[in-house]
Amino acid sequence: MKPGEASITAQRVAAHRLTFEREPASYGNAEADERLARDVAGSIRVEPNGMMVPYLAARTMFFDRVVVRALDAGVTQVVIAAAGYDGRALRYAKPGVRWFEIDHPDTQRDKRARLDRLAIVTDHVAFAPVDFAVDDVAAALRGAGHDESRTTVFLCEGVAVYLELDVLEMLLRALRAQANERSRLAISLSVDTGSAALAERRARFGAAVAAMGEPARTVLTADGAASLFERSDWTRANGSERAGRAGLVTLVPVVVS
Repeated sequence: MKPGEASITAQRVAAHRLTFEREPASYGNAEADERLARDVAGSIRVEPNGMMVPYLAARTMFFDRVVVRALDAGVTQVVIAAAGYDGRALRYAKPGVRWFEIDHPDTQRDKRARLDRLAIVTDHVAFAPVDFAVDDVAAALRGAGHDESRTTVFLCEGVAVYLELDVLEMLLRALRAQANERSRLAISLSVDTGSAALAERRARFGAAVAAMGEPARTVLTADGAASLFERSDWTRANGSERAGRAGLVTLVPVVVS
């Protein structure tokens, strides 16, 4: 990110999401989510057949389903790390559920200004400005009212690739510190599978985001991802192997008896 400016890649994701199918729910305000996304997209024109569109659509649906299934199961806390212009706290707002958004101060400031201008109610959302490279994420969540004794679903969508590996590990450790044994963490990673075609697409993506001032920093092998999870006290949830091959993973806390 350029100092003092909101994330450009987050704005482009919001523009893309206006064209995606979303997971339905019997609660929430999808129209408010779309109003925010349209405001963010503004004059941005995204290529509907771009190389990243199928992945972004699948990623969006993956995280949507994680949220809806958790809320339907009775989870009452959701934490979105690097929330950007994510509107799930609006789309899937449910009575009794508290949402926490942590993000870089510049992007969060812009998002909150847009929400205020659009008169979108966010009383159920706690916002905490955090720079993952320097701030104590766990302390920021506690300060925002997050209760680590209550089950939480944590979302880390589209951020891992932009963080240095040590910063990513600190983030996962901080989220683990706020997770009880029934919590879940959904994360998207850039994973090197050895595919030449995928490597070419990753190189093109890397060049594009670097030109926006938001370079990709962390690509993991399957073994590297497993090591990262182990070091930060998370492990794969049962049944997550298939999505994991696409870098979309659901994790559960490691519990030491």
